Amino acid sequence: MNTTARLRRATLAVAAILFPLAALANSVPPPAIFCCDPAVLSNARARANDPAFRPAYDRVLREADKALALKPLSVIDKKLTADSGDKHDYLSLAPYWWPDPAKPDGLPYIRRDGQVNPESKRDNDALKFVRICNAVKTLGLAYYLTGRETYAEKAAMLTRVWFLDEATRMNPNLNHAQGIRGRNSGRGAGVLEGRHITALTDGLALIAASSAWPAEKQTAMRAWLESYHTWLTTSKIGLAEAAANNNHGTWYAVQAAHLELALGKTAVARRRVEKQLPHYIATQIEPDGRQPHELARTNSLHYSIFNLEPLFELAQLGERAGYTGGWTHTTKDGRSLRAALAYVAPYLDPAKPWPKKDITPGKTARILPLLRAYLARQDDAQFKALYETYSVSTPDLAKERWHLLLPPLPR
Repeated sequence: MNTTARLRRATLAVAAILFPLAALANSVPPPAIFCCDPAVLSNARARANDPAFRPAYDRVLREADKALALKPLSVIDKKLTADSGDKHDYLSLAPYWWPDPAKPDGLPYIRRDGQVNPESKRDNDALKFVRICNAVKTLGLAYYLTGRETYAEKAAMLTRVWFLDEATRMNPNLNHAQGIRGRNSGRGAGVLEGRHITALTDGLALIAASSAWPAEKQTAMRAWLESYHTWLTTSKIGLAEAAANNNHGTWYAVQAAHLELALGKTAVARRRVEKQLPHYIATQIEPDGRQPHELARTNSLHYSIFNLEPLFELAQLGERAGYTGGWTHTTKDGRSLRAALAYVAPYLDPAKPWPKKDITPGKTARILPLLRAYLARQDDAQFKALYETYSVSTPDLAKERWHLLLPPLPR
């Protein structure tokens, strides 16, 4: 083979590798996702080899490759059956409730806040539901970033088995979530477990261009989501959770608004965020930034962050619906998202002790994406200094996938 022929073959080989990525970058429209601005993710895909994105990009692909080995899971796999008698009904047990040692049969169970009963992790649907929803999102991200159909095929298969196939599908309700033995077979608090469905819907939006997720499956999944949204917003259990005055109510609003955006109910989502976010700021955050409902918990730092995360997510969902005021909304006495973030952010410093002794130390690295999200929208010297200091000193931070999902900081 002469030199010209060898050069031509080498050129064709390189083109075979690069063309799919170039075509993907030019042909795939921004996905209809709501976990972030689609343009931000499109930018991350186009800059996959940028050192600022590559660690997170590689981590998504490693996690997606692991998800390829995940066997299909279903609500019918469990040995337990909900009180309804229907194996297709989702069932889980309240994590902080334990047998009463003063009773021969342990019933009714009693609460030990922050102490997880291992029984709540066995033979029910809670952990499996999280695994499926998160796997679909991870696979969806990997497909969107690479164009590899294998990822979309796996995401579609996991979704079909859990939600759509007649023999294995989950009924669209959480009537029997977080039941307490001797007290009830399900309760409003169990709706919190439904928050993971936002990962699923974004993951499916990311594979919408794939032949593995054809129009008829998208239509069937939309019907399931419509039924679930109806249950969420009209059932006694759903409405009980909507009225919660702590992180349960906040996560409910995120779940409902996210579903409304995914179902094209944009005006409904906007009204929800416009009403609920100012209400939560006024009732859940003190002027000094404390969140009393979360501070009352035995893992108070964790729950303070765990409530701040959906508050920020509501502000971001509001943006997608056309309401941008959540980030700056401040009550007359100074309650705001900024105040709540300013209260927890200094505890990024490991030398600064949290004012309460929690059962389990909170993971303060979760504060960093909140700082990044806020700084992408508001200039703040205090937060910028904290972010720059602790984003450098936090191990493996560059691998976190939120680098692909959050807007870059203003220069």
